Amino acid sequence: MKLSIVDLGTVAPGTDAVQGLADSLATARHADAWGFHRIWFAEHHASVMGASHHPELLIAAAGQQTRGIRLGSGAVLMNHYSPFKVAEMFKQLEAMYPGRIDLGMGRATGGPVVDLALQRHRNAQRVDDYPQQLMEVVAWLHNVFPDDHPFANTKIVPSLDVAPELWVLGSSPGGGRNPAELGIGYSFAGFINPTAAVSALQDYRRAFQAQGFGFEKPQAMLAINVTVGETSAEAAHLVGSAKAFYARLRRGDYHSLLPTADVAATELTPVEKSQATRIVNGVWPQFVAGSVDEVRATIEQMVEESGADEVMIQNMIADPADRLRSHELLARAFGLERRSGPGAK
Repeated sequence: MKLSIVDLGTVAPGTDAVQGLADSLATARHADAWGFHRIWFAEHHASVMGASHHPELLIAAAGQQTRGIRLGSGAVLMNHYSPFKVAEMFKQLEAMYPGRIDLGMGRATGGPVVDLALQRHRNAQRVDDYPQQLMEVVAWLHNVFPDDHPFANTKIVPSLDVAPELWVLGSSPGGGRNPAELGIGYSFAGFINPTAAVSALQDYRRAFQAQGFGFEKPQAMLAINVTVGETSAEAAHLVGSAKAFYARLRRGDYHSLLPTADVAATELTPVEKSQATRIVNGVWPQFVAGSVDEVRATIEQMVEESGADEVMIQNMIADPADRLRSHELLARAFGLERRSGPGAK
């Protein structure tokens, strides 16, 4: 099974963004050494909890410190940017690290202030042209504009005839339609909408049409939040950080750091603490947590039910050392092949 990681640039309690970004690069080196297939970096603007605001910067830095792992964005928020800018940026990254770059595209709001601040023309009415943006990125990267198109004779990085892998990230039931029609990869955020994961990935697989843009068959990725401990009790304690962070969001607190597991234990209600971390009566959890054997069994069941080709791990453990240990336990559980090189120990 292919296992990958999406990194948020988590700022550990008592630290700052400087350390958070350093921890992200340490995660990339660790993931490379332990045989993870890829690491993607998030785009979260004006975030206190996460220091990963522009994935392109972390991709470029991680490329210098790793050897075999693929590097990408999870995701570039296309509703804020020019398709030309995004395509050119990632083709340049592909030139820097050939055969290792993924362009994961998505859309999300950062709130009214951030959305307005990111706009170039702030008096213009916002238009939802996301499908057209995806198509234009594909056209730039694969030189498939129609002959009569104004962009047809302009090529980005003309001397490079290869493109990064293309993925669309989504969390809604119909989000796989665009990547299926374009014949590119689809990653579903099961940690956001676990109840829709199976149908979303299955619908994408059924609708997939190869277009010559990198994939000849559907590539369905399932993204889930995973915490692995040496014991079930340890995992239940560590996953409290993620549970408490989301509980704070539900209360309207959008400006706090991820709490430590100890602090989380004092904040969570009994109902929140008892929130399932495995599949119960067919219902998928928002957070997967447990011992090595418990987590492996849950992930294997999710893969079987969804038909996912790859699993991407989100991790919101507050302590960076515990975070890396969770990844290591997961890598061992699935028998990932260790790599030699800059990230190896």
